[in-house]
Amino acid sequence: MDINSLTAYFTQYGAIAIFVIVFLEYLNLPGFPAGVIMPLAGVMAAKGNIGFTEVMLLTVSAGLLGSLVLYVLGRTGGNVFLKTYIHYFPKQKGTIEKNLEWIRQRGSIGVFLAKLIPMFRTIVSIPAGLIRMNLRKYVISSTLGIVIWNFFFVGAGYVLGEQVLSLWNRM
Repeated sequence: MDINSLTAYFTQYGAIAIFVIVFLEYLNLPGFPAGVIMPLAGVMAAKGNIGFTEVMLLTVSAGLLGSLVLYVLGRTGGNVFLKTYIHYFPKQKGTIEKNLEWIRQRGSIGVFLAKLIPMFRTIVSIPAGLIRMNLRKYVISSTLGIVIWNFFFVGAGYVLGEQVLSLWNRM
């Protein structure tokens, strides 16, 4: 999804588009890059189309919902998927087990830190569900990480405003 399409959706559908597109981004679907979506939501807030607080509430809610969907997928079907995956890719078993152990040992702190790292911030939800991390701890640590991540990117779009759009248009 390109910047022009996103701008059109955000302008036409407002808060609903922001929520849906951020939700899809947190599901780690291709074509929904956070580095474009979040700043653009901030630009929309800077233009006065929607309030900054409202954008933050929408993006955090959408991010948490997307993360919970992946958590539930990991919790309900993760073991079956993992066994099948390891059957076809046995050389990756050690790496996968190492990463699962990292999440087990670090728990909430590990999820929080992973939510601040591109790519890992969405993927971490699946192993957290797979290891059956306490849901309350997962939600709290995820929410804190999501708030920081979204604040940085939405805030960048809000502060830089039109400069963000002109930068993208030059690319």
